[in-house]
Amino acid sequence: MTTKKDPLALDPGSPENPAIFGKYLLLGLVARGGMAEVYRARRMEGDEIVALKCMRSRLSREQKYIDMFLAEGQLANILRHENIVRTYEGGRYKNHYYFTMEYIQGQDLNHVLRKIQINNSRMPIPVALYIASRSLRALDYAHNMKDKDGTVLTIVNRDVSPSNVRISFEGEVKIIDFGIAKTKARFTSEIGTLKGKFSYMSPEQIRGLPLDGRTDTFSIGIILYEMLTMERLFKAESETVLMEKVRKAEINAPSTINQRISPELDAVVLKALQRDREERYSSAGEFADALDKLLEPYKFNPVELKDLMVRQFPDDYQKERDIARIAKSLDFSRNSTDAKHESFDTIVNKEFSLGKVMELEIDMDDDDNDIEEEPVHTKDLLAISRDQSPEPEKADSDLMKYIYMLLGLTVVVILVIVYLLVLKK
Repeated sequence: MTTKKDPLALDPGSPENPAIFGKYLLLGLVARGGMAEVYRARRMEGDEIVALKCMRSRLSREQKYIDMFLAEGQLANILRHENIVRTYEGGRYKNHYYFTMEYIQGQDLNHVLRKIQINNSRMPIPVALYIASRSLRALDYAHNMKDKDGTVLTIVNRDVSPSNVRISFEGEVKIIDFGIAKTKARFTSEIGTLKGKFSYMSPEQIRGLPLDGRTDTFSIGIILYEMLTMERLFKAESETVLMEKVRKAEINAPSTINQRISPELDAVVLKALQRDREERYSSAGEFADALDKLLEPYKFNPVELKDLMVRQFPDDYQKERDIARIAKSLDFSRNSTDAKHESFDTIVNKEFSLGKVMELEIDMDDDDNDIEEEPVHTKDLLAISRDQSPEPEKADSDLMKYIYMLLGLTVVVILVIVYLLVLKK
């Protein structure tokens, strides 16, 4: 089956040669996922850089995808927490559905862990505690979010992984994505493979049971474990074996890998990773309280996280500073466009319900499987362990080629033997 390339929804532009998108200047593509593309952008009037998330054009043919995208934008717009990436505005421009978000100059946690690992180092324990605690505060806020009538929205992220935790060069910790619908995992995964997502699911999520906020706290428990040990918690050669390991959730104390971990921290991590959710922390807030208590003796200052980021990514840090400088110097304020930006409020129909969209279960259409994906970010950078290759997919591919070659030779030998037997007769 041949694949066809899915063109970008927009001309991505660059810092030196920006593309015009209505009242925005596009300064390059940042990331590309199953549902949307994210561009670095700047408003015509002003010098602040934002992230512009645009729905992929091939999905805008169907209302169900449009509803999902609009719901994501509207939900993100009401989430106001210092550890959640802020959403500013959005709607439609020339049949392109989009919304803009806070642009975080930094790296996702996946890249941070990999870079530390490459440097044969470990993440400092207080830094790990701080990142996990801030992430939990964001999740606790979302889990308890209420609508205008005071009804709890029951927001569950369902997709907490290192790829969705952003660390800025200023030492900020931000959750960058929230799953708004009960969608199938392979659709909601914006960055990374499904196999990678299994590694951060809870046992109840793997089993397909109803979920609450404790599935997100389990995922944070996995992330904390990996920050403390610099090794993958759940690892396997196949998805079936991996899923079984997650279901069983048989976990050794992180101190068996990192002896600097105290018994108190061991106990906190293991409680967060209990197979039975009734035995875990009752909320993300309770888990965060336990971590903050352990963090107190360290007298931790977020400047330590800032220093770690700048030290680990000096080139990227300088590149972001250069882009900001170039973007600030651009002068397109006098450009005008005839097309108008339509806000969310004007394009959402009267029957639209955020609650109903959050209950959707949507799968990709069959013809979408023929689209060739071109993700900007790498899929999963944290190696399975220190003594294994960080490129298991390539190893798997080479192994399959070897197996097919052996099978081919075996068939040839069998045919030769059969031919010789026939001749003897």
